[in-house]
Amino acid sequence: MTDSRSILVADDDRAIRTVLSQALSRAGYAVRATSSASTLWRWVEDGEGDLVITDVVMPDENGLDLLPRIKRVRPDLRVVVMSAQSTFTTAVKAAQRGAFEYLPKPFDLKELLSVVERALAAPSAAAPEEEEQERERLPLIGRSPAMQEIYRTVARLTTADLTVMVTGESGTGKELIARALHDYGKRRQGPFVAINMAAIPRELIESELFGHERGAFTGALTRGVGRFEQAAGGTLFLDEIGDMPPEAQTRLLRVLQEGEFTTVGGRQPIKANVRIVAATHRDLRASIRAGLFREDLFYRLNVVPIRLPPLRERIEDIPLLARHFLDRAKASGLPLKSLSGEAMERLKRHSWPGNARELENLMRRLAALYPQETIGEEQVANELAEAEVPAEGAPRSAETLEQAVERHLKMFMAAHKDGIPIRDLHDRVISEVERPLLRLALSATRGNQIKAAALLGLNRNTLRKKLRELELPVVRGLA
Repeated sequence: MTDSRSILVADDDRAIRTVLSQALSRAGYAVRATSSASTLWRWVEDGEGDLVITDVVMPDENGLDLLPRIKRVRPDLRVVVMSAQSTFTTAVKAAQRGAFEYLPKPFDLKELLSVVERALAAPSAAAPEEEEQERERLPLIGRSPAMQEIYRTVARLTTADLTVMVTGESGTGKELIARALHDYGKRRQGPFVAINMAAIPRELIESELFGHERGAFTGALTRGVGRFEQAAGGTLFLDEIGDMPPEAQTRLLRVLQEGEFTTVGGRQPIKANVRIVAATHRDLRASIRAGLFREDLFYRLNVVPIRLPPLRERIEDIPLLARHFLDRAKASGLPLKSLSGEAMERLKRHSWPGNARELENLMRRLAALYPQETIGEEQVANELAEAEVPAEGAPRSAETLEQAVERHLKMFMAAHKDGIPIRDLHDRVISEVERPLLRLALSATRGNQIKAAALLGLNRNTLRKKLRELELPVVRGLA
């Protein structure tokens, strides 16, 4: 099957241009590829191409700077942006300047072809509004696949006004997501108002949210303005929504359904002109089953769910976060510090029950307490041991991989004692450890076998052989 439509590819990396050109040509598209933004712009001005795929960093011009010009001269031309600079700001800039999709490198070719199909099939769009002044601050840190997906989701939501539910353990940065949605969204000129449901006495929550009239209850000597009124035209962040009492849940549901509310003791309806972002560390579905949270309210709030992964699921982000927090410590007046390679590896082995908040506190403590400019593994280990709060009867430090394997082997051998003889135990153990290791390596590199092999310290052919031996699916992508 062939496709008569043509695609313009711009990337200064010859290997990338070759791989993309071959893949798109095999899919039936006509492809023109260039290494310069100026050539791409000339093709666009001449009316060539039905779709543009462009890198961000090119020798003569930033690919993101081309987007507004492309949208002005050809508003219906879809643009897919790809970049190795996998930051939240890059994703947001791409979305705000009119990109159809943003793909962080490396990406899977199947994913790219799927994006191309969607872009070419999408209906025509009107020209975007004039570009507003950009913001350069970086509210979210990390280049792991999990964080890249969050960047892309948040970037898409900046042009919408949908209700969002952010879930994640304490300390993962749920309020950062809410602030990013506000600061880069359509309501950025309005106020950002946050309220923590767990910090407000149950009997005061309705008054805090909706306000009250004078004399509505004992002690109400004047009219009180609630958070809904304070956030008018902006964003209302409802933190720890799972701790909201049932009576307040009922009232909040009515506001979401009708778009208006009344103050406690009041009769005049007030329009609820806010975007709601809710967050919780609880399992709300379990709370629904237990009768503690309204199911209809959950579905009203959970329009777009965003799950923030715990730090232990994105350990590759720890060096970036640690350096970021050390810079913040310096900005607050503490001495500038750096971490040795061994110290950074020690951070990666920690379980981080307090997530990014725990890491930030540790970096500030290290900056304040130790005189040396470069913090070593011993200092990091000491502070982690001091800060650790073990559960009753639990060991003081987190279980190592070696200890976990030994414990499981003891259980396995005990279960087979005096039973069926154990054969080929060494090969069985190695395969059971290798299987999740290879899966995680491929996941961390988005299926890129060259990068996965480098991460594991293996030859690429060795990696492929192991994938076949363990009957793991071979993910073919951009290699």
